[in-house]
Amino acid sequence: MTATAVRLPLTDPASLHAGDSVLLSGVVYTARDAAHARFAEAIDAGEELPFDVEGATIYFVGPTPARPGHVIGSAGPTTASRCDAYSPMLVERGLRSMIGKGRRNDAVKESMRTHGCVYFGAIEGTAALLSRCITSAEIVAYDDLGAEAVRRLTIEDFPALVVNDLHGADLYDDGPARWRRS
Repeated sequence: MTATAVRLPLTDPASLHAGDSVLLSGVVYTARDAAHARFAEAIDAGEELPFDVEGATIYFVGPTPARPGHVIGSAGPTTASRCDAYSPMLVERGLRSMIGKGRRNDAVKESMRTHGCVYFGAIEGTAALLSRCITSAEIVAYDDLGAEAVRRLTIEDFPALVVNDLHGADLYDDGPARWRRS
């Protein structure tokens, strides 16, 4: 299977389909559950978020510290469902894609279909390899959260699979049947 190069921010998320292999390049923001809780507090208080969510991509990751001469430490995906309670509020505000591992709940998938957001699965267990696809990293908010601080990353040829698309497909549901040998 050949991977398709995909530039972030996404301009045509409807062109992606569950099961597509992609190489992502562009800007993503890191955020795990602690940062998402702060996003919710800011939204409830009518405050600005630390980055413009419109068109953005969030990568569910808490990277390790960078070794000397490296941009970032290991940066493998965390379980996306930990942020399911918060994801719809960001998707409704224009979040265009998310990267993580594992299934999403029905409310998140419905919000994604309604508002035009795609969920990419990154390959778990490859954190050190994935970090090689990150060409720059800077903390943009919540420095006190350590590994869970919000970072702006630039990624290049970051391998992922489309898990949930705008057409209602879910790779976790459809994938086994698609690849099952008769």
